Parts: sequence; structure tokens; C-alpha cells
Amino acid sequence: MIIFGSRGYLYQLAILTLVCGHCGNPSAHTLRKYVTKFTLFFIPLFPFSTKFSTQCTFCGMEQRITKEQAEQLQAQAAGAAPQGYGQPQQQPGQQPYQR
Repeated sequence: MIIFGSRGYLYQLAILTLVCGHCGNPSAHTLRKYVTKFTLFFIPLFPFSTKFSTQCTFCGMEQRITKEQAEQLQAQAAGAAPQGYGQPQQQPGQQPYQR
């Protein structure tokens, strides 16, 4: 007797601040990746389905997106990493504050 099937795995890739298309609020959205893997004797062997989505934390609306859109949003989240805590942020061309 051979036991086979599938199992789903949910990964949270990033948290982004976006304007929701459903409620119109600028709120945090979670970028998620859902992978379905083929299992043999309850051991996951290989993925056969991958889906990406964003979910609004304000209204709960979930929207499916493409892999390219997910990669773009993930790169956007990595590029928007905050500077050190308590460090003043300076605009380009602005002189630092001096006493």
C-alpha cells in the first residue's frame, strides 16, 4: 500500500504599507506565499503549486498576485528598511543641523 497526497505550507514574506483596493485605507499588508507539495508516506517531496497574495490587515481582504508582482513588492520592502533607531534622516541637498 502506497500512501501519497499533498500538503500546503504558508510563508509570510514581508509586511508592506499599501493602499487597500477594497477599503481604500493605507494600512499594513502581509505578502504571503502558499506552496503545495506532493507527499509520499507523509514526507514532502517537491512543490507542484505556488501562489502569492497580499492581505490587508485593516479589512482582511486578500488579493492574489503574480510571482513577478510578489518579487517586486519584496524588493520594495527590502529597499525600505529603516535606518538606525534614533538617527536623524536627512533629505538630499540638506545641510546637517549645527549649533
